[in-house]
Amino acid sequence: MAGTAHLLSAGRIGSMDLRNRIIVTAMGVSLSEADGHVGERLLAYHEAQAKGGAGLIITGVAGVAWPVGAVQPNQTAISDDRFLPGLKTLTDRIHSHGAKVAVQLHHGGLVAGYSSDAFDQELWAPYYPPPMQGDFIDYFLPEEMAGFSGKMPRLKLLEQADLDLVVSQFGSAATRAKAAGFDAIEIHGGHGYLLSSFMSPKTNSRSDSYGGSLENRAKLLLRVIGAVRDAVGPDFPVWVKLDSVEHGKDGGITLELAIEAARLVEAAGVDAITVSAYHDTGKGKLHSASNIPHEPETNIPAAAAIKAAVRVPVIASGRVEVEAADAHIAAGKYDFLAMGRKLLADPDLPAKLAGNAPEMIRPCIYCYTCVSTAYVRQPLRCAVNPETGFECEQVEPQRSGQHFVVIGGGPGGMEAACRLSDAGHRVTLLEKSARLGGTLRIASLAYPANERLLDWLVERVARSNITVRLETEANEELLRSLAPDAVIVATGARRDMPDLPGNDLPHVFSGEDMRRMLLGENSNALKRKTGLLTRIATKVGAATGLTANLDFVRNATKAWMPLGEQIVIIGGELVGIELAEFLSERGRNVTVIEPASRLGKGLLLVRRMRILSELKEHGVALHGGVQGMAIRAGAVEFTDSAGEAHTIRADHVIVAMGAEADTDLAERLRSAGFTVETVGDCNGVGYIEGAIRGGAEVARRLTA
Repeated sequence: MAGTAHLLSAGRIGSMDLRNRIIVTAMGVSLSEADGHVGERLLAYHEAQAKGGAGLIITGVAGVAWPVGAVQPNQTAISDDRFLPGLKTLTDRIHSHGAKVAVQLHHGGLVAGYSSDAFDQELWAPYYPPPMQGDFIDYFLPEEMAGFSGKMPRLKLLEQADLDLVVSQFGSAATRAKAAGFDAIEIHGGHGYLLSSFMSPKTNSRSDSYGGSLENRAKLLLRVIGAVRDAVGPDFPVWVKLDSVEHGKDGGITLELAIEAARLVEAAGVDAITVSAYHDTGKGKLHSASNIPHEPETNIPAAAAIKAAVRVPVIASGRVEVEAADAHIAAGKYDFLAMGRKLLADPDLPAKLAGNAPEMIRPCIYCYTCVSTAYVRQPLRCAVNPETGFECEQVEPQRSGQHFVVIGGGPGGMEAACRLSDAGHRVTLLEKSARLGGTLRIASLAYPANERLLDWLVERVARSNITVRLETEANEELLRSLAPDAVIVATGARRDMPDLPGNDLPHVFSGEDMRRMLLGENSNALKRKTGLLTRIATKVGAATGLTANLDFVRNATKAWMPLGEQIVIIGGELVGIELAEFLSERGRNVTVIEPASRLGKGLLLVRRMRILSELKEHGVALHGGVQGMAIRAGAVEFTDSAGEAHTIRADHVIVAMGAEADTDLAERLRSAGFTVETVGDCNGVGYIEGAIRGGAEVARRLTA
């Protein structure tokens, strides 16, 4: 692919040659066995990445002292020789596909909450840390808190004998890594874990030789590097992951300190440096502002600054597009790009780039499904790639040559249709509207990253042999004429207006009304609630195709929308929250009210923390746990969670709730004798992840 020649060029770290400069970054994925052994689930996960063409895979958070220092369930252990057989199998499987593999040696230290909870272990710390302050815990939904015991962890302040033990544990783990066939070792010196907690002046207030100056705070890390080097020898590649900054931590690590630390570890003999970042964990928004940044290229300036200060290769990461990475490498800003989310969405990304087929790459939409699983102690999964984390369960299709009709061209319907077509079946896709996409179109309007998936799915359908019939209503007569072997119903949820006082007033829009208005569709309800100018604009937009262009709609609605200044949104789950963001960005004063105690259900935790924080910053009023909602002319009344009555001015009210499963069509077709499967929101609202995963599962069942 043009523009990726540098990214795809061969690279070298120490004595290790790599086929390209794409690295699978170390991630905590919770795919090993409960007892720390590597099992088939982790083996298949990493093998898929090796098959996909990555130059190097770094397996994440291998516990050198496991279960002490464990940060999550099903974490890989390297703390005893009994773990060697599984680790050796892992390296063999990866090597069989031409990739190299490094192990990340890890001790959770202060962040090892899982080990203290599950194994009754103490948290190893340099000193008593400052108390956590902030809103972090406020963003968890009640069901997400269910898996936590609530007991307070016990701290162990490390004495000299403990520090000596830590150093020896890293050294012993390095010996095992080499024996298991790993090609290299990354020492995790960042992200608030044990070594990082010594490096940071914010968490290290010791007065002995391990505290005070940077050289003293780095002493434990430098001793660990020495022990690892002694264990593996002078020619075995070893490097360190360092924080370039601790966002939101006054008195924490700064870039200036990180540059000096980089020079220290280089002098200690490392072969490369991975540049990352961390944050004040008490502040919810910052969980997507450092090592897993929401803003593109957040960590690249720091990587470039450290690259300029050292002679060893630098590994960078953090929401970098492949074309940008190629330009960065060409300019000498860093040497390798470590990818996480993009390779979870499509582990074949390197091979597709090398094969000049970038349009085939399944895109990441930065929804934080993958990241958020770690916070609630679940195994890794991906919203757009249902195979990720479940590679070991995949089976090759056994049947082909049948005819399937898919009703509904949303994400679930398109995913099912494409998979069935790829398996060699004849597929007819029926969509009642004028274009494919379903509710993913409005989701893409509100959150532009979703449009990548929308475009990719539509283009994937266009490249296939699927017969697409737009503006076609499915009925029994049509289906009998098509004579399918099975019908897949993916028609979405029923979105009825909830039974609220005043819901029939002319200034009240349903979520469906908003979708139709913004995307240039009409309905009797909209005709009744909108003026002539709005109706003309809707018709012109639809006739010219302008409202099919989501970027045009985003820009046009910044200049004009048929909505007043004061907006109340009833419903604070995903749809209502993203709509609040959309309207706030267009100058409206927005209030969101939600009966549930916490807002943001449907948004994964890390994205929820960011968007709710930003809504508050922009002045959006958020009320959870409300009761007694009633819509009046020009106002909305409700009682808040504290029992206080409110009357909020409302030029317009948008009701973003009331969606529920709708299998009526599926049941009618079953009664008529058709074999029917259901996919997506017609089974209950599951958003993008539910639609994509459901489409894949139905296709697998029908082809098994």
